[in-house]
Amino acid sequence: MHIYKMCLHFSTFVCVFQFFVLCHGMLQLAQLLVSGYLKGSITTIEKRYGFSSQKSGLLAAFNEVGNTVLIVFVSFFGSRVHRPRCIGIGAMIASVGVFLIALPHFISNEYITDSNNNTKDNSSGLCKSPNISKQTCDQEKTDSHLGVYPILLLGQLLLGIGGVPIQPFGISYIDDYAEKRNSPFYLGILFAVTVIGPAFGYMMSSVLLRFYVDIDKMSSSYLNLKNDDPRWVGAWWLGFLMAATLLLLTSLPYLFFPRKMSREEIVEAPVEPSTEKMMEDKKPKSETKEEVSLTEFLKSFPKIVMRTLRNPIYLLVVLAQVNLAAMVAGLATFMGKFIERQFAQTASFSNMMMGGLNIPSAMLGIMAGGVILRKLGLTVRSSAAMCMVAVFVSIMFAIPLLFIGCPTNKVSGINYNVSSQQCSNACSCSDEAFNPVCGSDGVEFLSPCHAGCKTVIPDKEKGLNYMNCECVASTGSPGSAFPGPCGNKCSNRLIPFMILSSITCFVASLSHTTSFMMILRTVTPEDKSFALGIQFMLFRVLAFLPAPVLYGRAIDTACILWGKKCNKTTSCSYYDLDLFRHRFLGLQIFFIFGGFVCFFLSFVVLRRTNSTQEQNEKMSNQTKSGSSQEMKDAKQMLNKSNGHCNTQKTLRE
Repeated sequence: MHIYKMCLHFSTFVCVFQFFVLCHGMLQLAQLLVSGYLKGSITTIEKRYGFSSQKSGLLAAFNEVGNTVLIVFVSFFGSRVHRPRCIGIGAMIASVGVFLIALPHFISNEYITDSNNNTKDNSSGLCKSPNISKQTCDQEKTDSHLGVYPILLLGQLLLGIGGVPIQPFGISYIDDYAEKRNSPFYLGILFAVTVIGPAFGYMMSSVLLRFYVDIDKMSSSYLNLKNDDPRWVGAWWLGFLMAATLLLLTSLPYLFFPRKMSREEIVEAPVEPSTEKMMEDKKPKSETKEEVSLTEFLKSFPKIVMRTLRNPIYLLVVLAQVNLAAMVAGLATFMGKFIERQFAQTASFSNMMMGGLNIPSAMLGIMAGGVILRKLGLTVRSSAAMCMVAVFVSIMFAIPLLFIGCPTNKVSGINYNVSSQQCSNACSCSDEAFNPVCGSDGVEFLSPCHAGCKTVIPDKEKGLNYMNCECVASTGSPGSAFPGPCGNKCSNRLIPFMILSSITCFVASLSHTTSFMMILRTVTPEDKSFALGIQFMLFRVLAFLPAPVLYGRAIDTACILWGKKCNKTTSCSYYDLDLFRHRFLGLQIFFIFGGFVCFFLSFVVLRRTNSTQEQNEKMSNQTKSGSSQEMKDAKQMLNKSNGHCNTQKTLRE
């Protein structure tokens, strides 16, 4: 009967504990799915509300603000609080933040384009057609565009605050109560989720951005746009509603988990009652630590920080990781936009490339780095050499990316002047019109009006065919134009670009696990957890917060035509693609090179430290051998003197 109760108690614990691991994996998946989905839809939000890339970069990074402010206190509270309940409440706050991010869609009017403004007769934007900008501006005045950006920032702030306790409290809770042999398995599942989650987010954005943004407000039959049109805006808000609902549902079970559990044990034989009592009273080490007050913790915090940062290897490795993290932050935020603009692809396709190719390559690199570290049993110095070589090789693969791209299209009045530039002066074209058409001569125009087109007829292949276009070069008579941009006709370069980009991600990721192990091996055991906390804080302050803003600013400087609406500047309509490529990828290479320099310096410091230790050991050995030789000589002298005394004694006798 006693054995039956023990087995029943153990099986109940295993079910509850494994259910906690399952819930935590689902919660982390939902949290990171939001992160990946936001990165995948950030350029769509930028286009919908007319943000610059710098503003969208700040929006993408703003969740790190709340996270950075509160992450320090997580290392203090630890097991002092009801960790499952804190995780659940934090996840609820995060879900509210995600719902807030989707809110602007519901308080804004319909997305107005030339296509859905006058669809019935297809005469919108033609030469001498009525000016529609006044009507558009009257509608835009009632829209809540001024309040959109603060709402999005508030949602990101709540998402960051709510996400603070999720990973550290969940990992510490599992590690405290899991059986020693099972703990790495459980934590491995959670770490795998941290990579899979963003990939799912990109793939979800790839699917949902194929639907029109106002799918809930208007019929698609009323729309003449296709998802490859530069004016197309996908249903960015739909994924946030789904992810927020998933976050809310996965947060509910945490309210019912106990504050403490008995440590997971494997029952192999009957135990004595006294042993059973000892097992029930058994507490994790984290609960038996000597507790300090919050005031003492805050007072000791600067001292521990300075003591940790004085370690040269720790500081150099963390700075190397910060450089690589800044590279990853820019890649995750704007790589989709780069593919979209550089190779004339849709936002849906660009996100599929990110979620299906780049992120899995990075995941394989992280796993391969861990396998190499385990198989070869690398020392700290060998680990530094491996990181240095891996990052250097990734630079070699990244440099050719600067030369794989497409030229900027010839756009009339922007970077190309037609022979008769005054051909559209009599058309009274709006300066704010953006309905690109491609002339039969291969020159792109901002609208049919700017091309001087006077009539339009249906076309089976292109949908519409604009005729009598005065600005389109043609022999003998006015030319024609088709809707949409001309295209750069270099999509065949996308495949080699993605291959090289994926190889770069894979090789650079080989240093991830190895560099973490270098940190764990070079700090004192009592400062180990705190050193990791400082590391993640530096990641946020020096990489995840400023990097997207810096990348956004660099991208904005490549813009050659800013969009306008109601005399206000909106998002960029055309980029100088060569400048875009060189500045975006140049920043990538700059940060990778910064990581290489830091790893190289750490290798040099370790090499000098090892050589100094070897010299000290030689000197000590020489000192020991010298002192032993002196002892031998002294003994020989003593023996000689003793023999001489004995001889004299014998003679006297």
